Amino acid sequence: MEKTVNHKAWFLVLPVLMLVAFSAVIPLMTVVNYAFQDTFGNNVFFWHGLGWFEDLLHSDRMWNALWRQLAFSGIILAIEIPLGVFVALNMPKRGVWASVVLVLMSLPLLIPWNVVGTIWQIFGRVDIGLLGYALNSLGINYNYTQNPAHAWATVIVMDVWHWTSLVALLAYAGLQSIPDAYYQAARIDQASRWKVFRHIELPKMAGVLMIATLLRFMDSFMIYTEPFVVTGGGPGSATTFLSIDLVKMALGQFDLGPAAAFSLMYFLVILLISWVFYTVMTNLDKRG
Repeated sequence: MEKTVNHKAWFLVLPVLMLVAFSAVIPLMTVVNYAFQDTFGNNVFFWHGLGWFEDLLHSDRMWNALWRQLAFSGIILAIEIPLGVFVALNMPKRGVWASVVLVLMSLPLLIPWNVVGTIWQIFGRVDIGLLGYALNSLGINYNYTQNPAHAWATVIVMDVWHWTSLVALLAYAGLQSIPDAYYQAARIDQASRWKVFRHIELPKMAGVLMIATLLRFMDSFMIYTEPFVVTGGGPGSATTFLSIDLVKMALGQFDLGPAAAFSLMYFLVILLISWVFYTVMTNLDKRG
């Protein structure tokens, strides 16, 4: 007996598809239009082909911003993933304290990005900020507005404070899914704490850690608001990541053609690296 398929359900999602097309596809097509054309003003365009892309590929400005962005994302992942796992392993599993800790861990995630930047901008100031005043009182000449290393450290610590909770909560959810029978068997076999983590907890967290890594990579690679509020991309161009450079090009200089080509290349880089991350981690998970 053949199974009857009712396609009328598609009419229920049609309004959503139309909304997505209006809010995403049409702006994307506008960006593509600007990326391949040039204008002298008065809304008159002429074909420019791949000219903007060729200029960007030979631009030291874009490559420097890309290396800064890759370095920032790499540092963020190297800190937040192990730290989040460590925090999740030490969180209470049951009882009232488990609920309290979960609420406290969720608080940084609820703060808007521009507010996070404002908090750390004030926190790191030498004159009125607690962090800046404390470090200078200890003899450390800390000033994130003038020292590139201090600016990088401030932005990295700010991002770790803001987003490590996400990794910890995802890892905690993976740990909660492990049946008690696994731990009982490990105790019977007198397995060490490291072996329990290596052979029981880490494999069970592999799926959520893959999601956490992908989410944190994409978020860190597209970061804009927090470092812009804190440093404005400075001192100089020390913290001018791809997103900040793109906004400066599009809105500051009003170079719409190069900015549109830049944004398409930006999108393709994120898509490519995310696909590589996903492929590698999926293969590792299958082997495990």
